[in-house]
Amino acid sequence: MIWDFHFLRPWWLLGLVFVAALLIIGSRRNDIRSRWRDMIAPHLLDHLLIPGTQDSRFRPYHLAALLIAIGSIAVAGPTRQRERPPFVADNATLVVAVDLSPTMDAVDVTPSRLERIKLKIHDVVAQRKGARTALIAYSGSAHMVLPLTDDAGLIDTYVDALETRIMPNEGRSMSQALTLAGKILADDGEPGTILVFTDTVDDSAFAALKASSKNGVVVLGVGTPEGGPVKTPDGRFQSDSSGARLFPKLDVANFNRLKRESNADVATISADDRDIGWIGERIQTHFHQQIAEGDSRWKDMGWWITFLLIPLAALFFRKGWVIRWAGMILAAHLAVSVDNAQAADWNVVDAFLTSDQQGRQAFDSGDFAGAAALFHDQMWRGTSFYRAGKYAEAIDAFAQVQSADSDFNQGNALLFLKKYNEAIASYTRALGKHKEWHEAKANLAIAKELAKKEKENEEEDPQDPNDKPDEIQFDDKGKKGKLGAVELAQQTSELWMKNIVVSPTDLLARKFSIEAKGAKK
Repeated sequence: MIWDFHFLRPWWLLGLVFVAALLIIGSRRNDIRSRWRDMIAPHLLDHLLIPGTQDSRFRPYHLAALLIAIGSIAVAGPTRQRERPPFVADNATLVVAVDLSPTMDAVDVTPSRLERIKLKIHDVVAQRKGARTALIAYSGSAHMVLPLTDDAGLIDTYVDALETRIMPNEGRSMSQALTLAGKILADDGEPGTILVFTDTVDDSAFAALKASSKNGVVVLGVGTPEGGPVKTPDGRFQSDSSGARLFPKLDVANFNRLKRESNADVATISADDRDIGWIGERIQTHFHQQIAEGDSRWKDMGWWITFLLIPLAALFFRKGWVIRWAGMILAAHLAVSVDNAQAADWNVVDAFLTSDQQGRQAFDSGDFAGAAALFHDQMWRGTSFYRAGKYAEAIDAFAQVQSADSDFNQGNALLFLKKYNEAIASYTRALGKHKEWHEAKANLAIAKELAKKEKENEEEDPQDPNDKPDEIQFDDKGKKGKLGAVELAQQTSELWMKNIVVSPTDLLARKFSIEAKGAKK
């Protein structure tokens, strides 16, 4: 945005003061009348000056002032947008919350409200092309169907498995769904959006939306203001307690209230794919806003301005202009570059780009190994090694910097090397310097879980099966072995348990039931 425009190094704008001084001094030296005014009487000076000697043409000092002004602005680092940190994912995470209250079986939207939601979710997942998505189902309680995953096939499978009958508690509580979605995003530690499909906004949602202001929220209403009957799986229509046919309508009033009283993006489902594009735009908008508000750096745009200096500097080579200035400056710059590069490894690029700038070019082009060889900045050098898969070298580079970011990045590299205890120590150091770092907390939990599993595996198999036994003994008394009886009923039960097939829908129903019973205890 234009109001975000500022300079990263504003003190370099002091060069504009030198530009003003150069123009004033140059104009006075070029003014013949002012140069002779103190030595010749004014009434005689008018007769001694030759007409046309007041040269108002573009002079070399004008060009020098222009070059210095452009250079000062470029070095000051103009910027108006942030640069994404190297470890942030390219696509926003998304948590989809689906209302599975009985009214979602209404058929005012064909084939039903719930079936239309499933189609929309499939389209959203396909549009996001592998970005991570989590799935939540809610009615009177909220339950996680799938954690964040980029497996589109798995998401589609469990979306198709959603049915209203699998929910253990009656009612509707969007607040629980928003709380669970917020926890999933907080544990992940990256910017995300919560997408809610429902036909009614219950009162609990308004307070929950204020609490989840950190994440973007998109609410899509499903249904029509006229409403429709609710169809059961056996083809009948549901009735209320008085025997009248259940005929739920889209809660237009509360959707309008939600627009007024919250920052959520609210819309209703469309028959075509316009809502899919609208959802995608909101997800990316939330993502970029949260990146801008997070731990990111401003993108230096000053180097684009330096291209203006090339054609202007070439004008110094015109006959009669001060060529010696440009030549001496260029020669001095080349001499310093050659000396710094130790002459043997010097190339023409070194005259114009520092090693870190060359490393950044290689990094942006995907040559991470080459970038690591060029960077002097140890954090960028470590990041390049990390992206190249050279985790041991990345740890050595990061270790040379004493900061929370360095400890965090060392922990990431140690995880890939399966040095879980060392990774735990690195994440702990990072949290000691930056206590409210969600990414570090999430990765620390992962490292502890992996260390725990590794320890359990070692306890289960403490001895190498290839080790030779110390002693072999034979039991002559038990040559025939020990006779035993296995009941046929036990064998049949075990075989039945191995061969049983549970559909994803039934699996979710059992899972939600167990979670609901556990919550009541």
